[in-house]
Amino acid sequence: MTKPRVLVTHWVHPEVIEYLAQTCEVVANTQRTTWPRSGVLELALECDALMAFMPDSIDDDFLAQCPRLKIVAASLKGFDNFDIAACTRRGIWFTRVADLLTIPTAELAIALTLAVTRRILEGDDHARSGTFNGWRPQLYGTGLTGRTAGLIGMGAVGRALVERLAAFGVRVVYADPQPVPPDLARRYALERKTLTELLETSDFVFPLVHLTSDTLHLIDREALGRMKRGAFLINVGRGSVVDEAAVAESLAAGHLAGYAADVFEIEDWALASRPREIHAALLANRAQTFFTPHIGSAVDDVRLAIAMEAARNIVDALQGRRPAGAMNEPLGVSAT
Repeated sequence: MTKPRVLVTHWVHPEVIEYLAQTCEVVANTQRTTWPRSGVLELALECDALMAFMPDSIDDDFLAQCPRLKIVAASLKGFDNFDIAACTRRGIWFTRVADLLTIPTAELAIALTLAVTRRILEGDDHARSGTFNGWRPQLYGTGLTGRTAGLIGMGAVGRALVERLAAFGVRVVYADPQPVPPDLARRYALERKTLTELLETSDFVFPLVHLTSDTLHLIDREALGRMKRGAFLINVGRGSVVDEAAVAESLAAGHLAGYAADVFEIEDWALASRPREIHAALLANRAQTFFTPHIGSAVDDVRLAIAMEAARNIVDALQGRRPAGAMNEPLGVSAT
């Protein structure tokens, strides 16, 4: 009996391939580079399942050319690069891995905050420069204790970040359509604010929302203008929630004190209008910025667990079971 064929578009741990190979024929990208969309599509034409990653953009046109596909299993949490409605119409499961990225992302948010507020990059440059010969009154930064952090969105990452910020003595306010549970609010003395109130009162602002038409450039020139002079912006959510050009202007004007990011507008492939490179002024500004190359979930055992969960979603769908990570109910598909 012919095994179903699975396409894995990016490198995963060998254990994931071994698991899939027990029941499937696996076609996998074994390099740590991204295949072009045309190459992915060419291989997907005769596949029954697709394990996809953030650089993949799966739309209706792509799906129309892959009649055998039964599942698109995203090895990630964010899903704005994937047309879930098109999957549903075409009888294809769409799954994601919702929870395993939470703690690593919250941890990195803390690391970015410390890096940009304490001028770590400048300090590292100086220590390596050959001119450092001991302490001097220089590179004074901003501490965390006693400051206020504003979290825009209080989902899983926001709640994990609250716990970590509290350990640094940071007061937390948040803006979210839904209030947090009363016991959580009491434990951390959380205050719910409007977005405007949050921007006006926070020393550190963290946008933690999904990228949608409503949140595209949520942090724009107007929002930056409402932020406290000398505040910091930290982005570990989605790149295009922030208008990078506006951030560059605010930094240059001396209004925004610093910007740290792990995500960038160039990564939001579903947006035809996205910039093709990180804003040059941001890259050149080593004194007020700190960047990491989207490593929020780049913890080895976590990435293995994420890909393995996506693989289990694939096996379940191909064997007629409802995948645990399903985000849709595909038309014409019944599952146990």
